[in-house]
Amino acid sequence: MTDTLTSRRPNPPLDRLVADLVPPPRFAQARLENYIPDPRFPSQAAAKEQIGAFARGIGKPAGGGGLRGMFRKKPAAARGLYLDGGFGVGKTHLLTSLFHATEGHRVYGTFVEYTNLVGALGFNRAIELFGDAILLCIDEFELDDPGDTLLMTRLIRELSDRGVSIVATSNTLPEALGEGRFAAQDFLREIQTMSERFEVLRIDGHDYRRRDAVEEAPALDPELVASHAAATPGATLDGFPELLRHLATVHPSRYGAMLDGVSSVHLQDLAQIANHNDGLRFVVLVDRLYDREIPVLASGQHAAQMYSAELLASGYRKKYYRSLSRLSSLARDGAALVTRNA
Repeated sequence: MTDTLTSRRPNPPLDRLVADLVPPPRFAQARLENYIPDPRFPSQAAAKEQIGAFARGIGKPAGGGGLRGMFRKKPAAARGLYLDGGFGVGKTHLLTSLFHATEGHRVYGTFVEYTNLVGALGFNRAIELFGDAILLCIDEFELDDPGDTLLMTRLIRELSDRGVSIVATSNTLPEALGEGRFAAQDFLREIQTMSERFEVLRIDGHDYRRRDAVEEAPALDPELVASHAAATPGATLDGFPELLRHLATVHPSRYGAMLDGVSSVHLQDLAQIANHNDGLRFVVLVDRLYDREIPVLASGQHAAQMYSAELLASGYRKKYYRSLSRLSSLARDGAALVTRNA
């Protein structure tokens, strides 16, 4: 009998959630050496060079060594980087490359993973866990929830004051590209008194995941989806409406654990999402699927049209656009499995 995601209700311990704060499998081999800048966008090569220089400086005393450094009671506030650009220009590759280029206690997670974990641990406990790190990487910094933004801004300030280098990424909306209105302006406004500690690296380019995505990731025949799931070890098969209802009963911090051992996800009757509750939960699931490189095979609605026009025009549109980019990539991976096995 084919496994289902709706039958899974994981309850991972907190130490599992902490242990998961490392680069995901998709970027396990990401290194500066295998980041290939697009020659049409010089900012990519410049960012690669600056990331390398930043990595070499992490962990070194900002005020120099000698007796003054030995007797310093409090570490100097660490410098930080903010990688800003559109979707799919390689920011996460660069961020994970930085993680791999350093040694010592480093922490890596998405903005959502940090907010979920701090909510579970408590703020003071999180500071204890991360306060002796040399580097904290925050992928996909989000500014759409005031409470979460305030929480992460406070976390950044506390850790930076303790000498922890902070490096964050965020996405600029497609309609803002080329207009000089990048997300860094909003980020620097939110961190206010710490803004002078951060250097902004603007990374231009095209979304490599969306090249010909519409043509390459069509919806599949329902019978094909079901038969492929039945014949594939580790596959799951769910009706999309049932999956959305199930996601409402599982905390988003557990979506990653819900995918343990899953080789591919098969969905029947994919339909456009028109409300934020379902949409934001599905965004988190897509992020965890993308991190783990789990292909998606789906019938019904085309993956590139998953979210309604109203959602794409809302304050959460960054999340939805990122999700469309990633879901289209996963759907192409799924379609390739069917073609390969045909």
